[in-house]
Amino acid sequence: MTARRLSGPFALLLAVASTACTTVVQAPPATASLGAQLSVERFLQAANEHDVVSMGHLFGTSDRAAMDTGSTFGCMFKKIGSWFGGRACQSKQEVEIRMDAIASILEHRDYRVTGESRVAGRTAPTTRILVDMTMRDGSAVQGLPFVVVQTGRGHWLIEQVDLERVMAAR
Repeated sequence: MTARRLSGPFALLLAVASTACTTVVQAPPATASLGAQLSVERFLQAANEHDVVSMGHLFGTSDRAAMDTGSTFGCMFKKIGSWFGGRACQSKQEVEIRMDAIASILEHRDYRVTGESRVAGRTAPTTRILVDMTMRDGSAVQGLPFVVVQTGRGHWLIEQVDLERVMAAR
C-alpha cells in the first residue's frame, strides 16, 4: 500500500478546517491572585499602623493609585474639566484624610483571607478578595469583600472596600 499525498484545494480546505476549530484557553497567571491578596494584606497592615501614605499608594483605580495626584499643571486641566462634568484632582492632603478615615474603620486584631473570585465584565483584571476580620473591639466581620484591580503597570490596587458592612458589625 502506498501513501497518497494530498494536494490542491482539498489539502488547503483540510488545513483551514483543522485550525478553524481550535480553541485556546488562557488561564490567568497564578501570580495574579497572589498579587491581589498581597495588596489586601499590605493595605490592612498599613491601616493598623495608620500609614496613610502607604494606604494611598495601595488604593486606587486601574488608572492610578490615589496618592498619585499628578502634577500641578495636569491638575489645572482636570479642574477646568471638572467644570464640564469631569473629576478634579485631589490633593495629597485630601487623600491622607480619606485614608485615615478608612484606617480608623479597618483597625483590627486579626484577619484571614477566605476566598477570591474574578469580577466579570471589567476591562482591567479585577479580583474580589474575601476577608474574615476580628476588629479591635472584638466584633467580627465575615467575608468582607475587597475589590482589587490591576493597573496597566501590573500593580494591584484596592478599588473598593465595604466599609458600611464593617461599621454595621460594631
